[in-house]
Amino acid sequence: MKIAVLGGGNGSFAAAGDFALAGHEVRLWRRNPGDVEAHRAQGGTITVVDRSGRRDIRLATITSSIAEAINAADLILCPAPAFAQPSIAELAAPHLRDGQVVFLPPGTFGSYIFARAAKDADNRAEIATAETGTLPWLARKQGPYAVRISGRGARLPTGVFPLRLAPHALGVIERAFPNAIEPCGDALSGALMNAGPIIHPPLIVMNAGPIEHFERWDIHKEGTQASVRRVTDALDAERIAVREGFGYGAPHFPLAHHYASQGEQWMYGRGSHDRLTDSGDWRERIVLTEHRYMREDLRLGLSFLVSVAELAGVATPLAKAFLAVGGAICGEDFMKGGRTLERLGLGSLGRSELQAFLRHGFAR
Repeated sequence: MKIAVLGGGNGSFAAAGDFALAGHEVRLWRRNPGDVEAHRAQGGTITVVDRSGRRDIRLATITSSIAEAINAADLILCPAPAFAQPSIAELAAPHLRDGQVVFLPPGTFGSYIFARAAKDADNRAEIATAETGTLPWLARKQGPYAVRISGRGARLPTGVFPLRLAPHALGVIERAFPNAIEPCGDALSGALMNAGPIIHPPLIVMNAGPIEHFERWDIHKEGTQASVRRVTDALDAERIAVREGFGYGAPHFPLAHHYASQGEQWMYGRGSHDRLTDSGDWRERIVLTEHRYMREDLRLGLSFLVSVAELAGVATPLAKAFLAVGGAICGEDFMKGGRTLERLGLGSLGRSELQAFLRHGFAR
């Protein structure tokens, strides 16, 4: 299968390397032409480091032309942070073609942003966009052209926009992620499976002191203590209440299962948190006000959750509290600058109208 991977970060490198090792034709788009030239000069390969050892794999194409990357691709994967989605979607929108599937792991409702960008570009191609609840790889780059993968997605709840195209979209995505994709309905259901806005805001806010004090800090090891976990569970209860408020049924994939030694498995499977912390890859220097957990998961992810919760009539006091504290740390109003239904142009829709739109998509 022809797969375009958009971005040059941890997730994009893990995706490109893994897909190429699986025999897919992979085209990697990187925004910076200088990075592209340097990568080509190095040989156009990615080194994947995992439990199978160290393997070098050559990509079919590395380009700074997004048109070249996505031309004739069956699947377009964009694992970039949510704050990068609008600009990437705008670049890609004119070049999307009938039958293509855009997959955002995770999405923070980015599936709608890509579909809206295509509409705004007057592109009338029949495309499907989809998103899941986490990046399908626990991965960190090891230098400019290597990536270490300490875990892979084992069960990925995935929602599709518009829902009427789900059979086609899920069929394409499952070819890239065999036996890992679990349909969960429409794109909003997929967005409300996002693990990042639940796990990461307590970590970044409740670790603010040690993050600013220590040169390097492992937010997932020393930073994940019992008190933090209890707060994470309470925040996750708000997410599940919002899902139920919209009528989405189980399984809701409680985030407690990510840490548990028993119960249902999702995300990366049993023992994934231990593999993550044992790798040592997350012991790093963290700039509190700039880190992705603050700028993406808290500012965008929780503002979206609160916005959707208000439409469903569900109280989210803890999510609102994290938005207030995170905003105070950064000197911003995270709700005003976040990702809300109103800012997405959907604020005038009622619950039933929104769900009908999610099923049918934009008028053609």
